[in-house]
Amino acid sequence: MKALHASDLHYSPGNLVEADRCFGFAVATAIQQNVSVAIISGDSTDHALEAHSPALRALAKRIKQLADHCPVFMLQGTFSHEPAGMLKMLEMIGAKHPIYVADKIGMVALAGGQWEQYDPNRTDLDYQLVITAIPTVNKADLALTVGAENASVEMGNHLAALLSSFGPVNAALRCRGVPTVLVGHGTVDGSMTEHGVPMAGQDHEFTLGALFSANTSASMLGHIHKCQQWQRVYDGYMQLAAYAGAPGRFHYGEDGDKYVLVWDVRAHSASIDPVVTPSRRLIDIEFDGIPDLDELAKVADQCADSYVRVRFNVDEEFASSVDRQAIKKILSVAVDVKVEGTVLAIQRQRCAGISTLSSVNERFSKWCEFSGTPSDGLDERLAALQTMEPEEIARQFFESLTHSSTAPSTDAPCAPQQARQRDPEVDVNV
Repeated sequence: MKALHASDLHYSPGNLVEADRCFGFAVATAIQQNVSVAIISGDSTDHALEAHSPALRALAKRIKQLADHCPVFMLQGTFSHEPAGMLKMLEMIGAKHPIYVADKIGMVALAGGQWEQYDPNRTDLDYQLVITAIPTVNKADLALTVGAENASVEMGNHLAALLSSFGPVNAALRCRGVPTVLVGHGTVDGSMTEHGVPMAGQDHEFTLGALFSANTSASMLGHIHKCQQWQRVYDGYMQLAAYAGAPGRFHYGEDGDKYVLVWDVRAHSASIDPVVTPSRRLIDIEFDGIPDLDELAKVADQCADSYVRVRFNVDEEFASSVDRQAIKKILSVAVDVKVEGTVLAIQRQRCAGISTLSSVNERFSKWCEFSGTPSDGLDERLAALQTMEPEEIARQFFESLTHSSTAPSTDAPCAPQQARQRDPEVDVNV
C-alpha cells in the first residue's frame, strides 16, 4: 500500500499562501507517484474558520483534488486548531473517492475502495488497509476520573494501555497479510521540535514503546512540525514511526527542510520516501550590539523573497540608536522583515559614604574599592587631569613616545588608553 502522509497544514488567513503552496505540492506529489491512499494526521487548520472563508475553501479544494485521485483519511487534531466537528463537513465533498474524518479512537478499514469501521468478526472482506486512529484526546474527560493535577501524567499511561490493547488485533491482521497503520496526533517523549528543543517529560501522550506495542507496521504521527522517524525490529518484522512535520514553514527559527512523506506500507514492514516541499525561507540575522547597516547591506541580496528576522542585544543607553526603519528599507527585497531587540537594563549600585568624602581623589579611591576596579596608575592620571592643561598632557605623552621604541608605559601620568571599537558580531542563519 503506497500512501501519502501529510500533517499540520495549518490553513488560516495568515498562513494561506504558504500552506496552500506546500500542500498543493503534496497533492501533486501524490498524483505523480500514484499513491493508493492519502493520510493527514491532524491540524489541517490553524484555528476555527468560517465556512465561507478563503482559507477553508482553499483547503476543501485541495482535499477534493486529492480525493479525486485516491481515498483520503483525515485525523482530528488539537481542538484549539480544529474545533470538534469542523472537519466533518469535508466528508460531504463530492469526489471520486471517499473522505473519512476520524474524531474518535477506533479502527477504520479500507475495503473495496471504501472506508468503514473495522469489524474483527468479518473475515470475508478483502481489506486493503486497516488504520488504528488515535485523535487528540480531551484531557478534561480524564481529569474527571484522576483529578486535574494528575491528568497530564495519567494521559500517557492510559494511552499506553489502550495502544497495547490494539496489539493482538493488528498482529492477527499482519498474519493475514493486511498492511496496518497507526495514525496519531500528539507528542512522543524524546521527539524534537522544529526549533531543536527535545520534548522530554512525563506529560506527553506517547512513548515509542507504547506506539510500537500497537503492532502496526507504520505509525504516522502529527503535531510536531519537524520531520523525524524511529524504527524497531521485533518478532521478525520491522516497525517504523515518523512525524511528517508541517509541509510549510510557519514560524521564525524553524530548522531544516520541510517534507511530506510517501510510505510503502506492507504487512511485515514499512519504508519512507521523504519529499522536500517548496516551503518559504526564514532567515535570522543576529547582532551582538547595535545592528550594523553596512553588514545588512552586504547580505540583503540573500534575503530576496524570504521572511527575515533581525535580532539584536543593546545596552539601554544605546536603544534609541537603532534605526528600525533603515533596517527594513535595506531589506526591502524580503517578503517581510521583523526587527526584535533585547534592551539590556543598566543596574546601578549605591556606594555608601562616598558623598561624605571631600576630595575627588578620595571619592575615586572609594569607588575603585567598591566596584573592584584596580587603581594602579589611575590615581596619577586623575591627578594629571586635575592639575595640567590638555595641551601639556598631550605634549608629555608624545615625548614619551619619542623616547621609547615600545608601547607607551602605563606609568606615564598622561597616557590615554587607545579607544577600541569592536565590530558587532554578525550571525546570519539561512
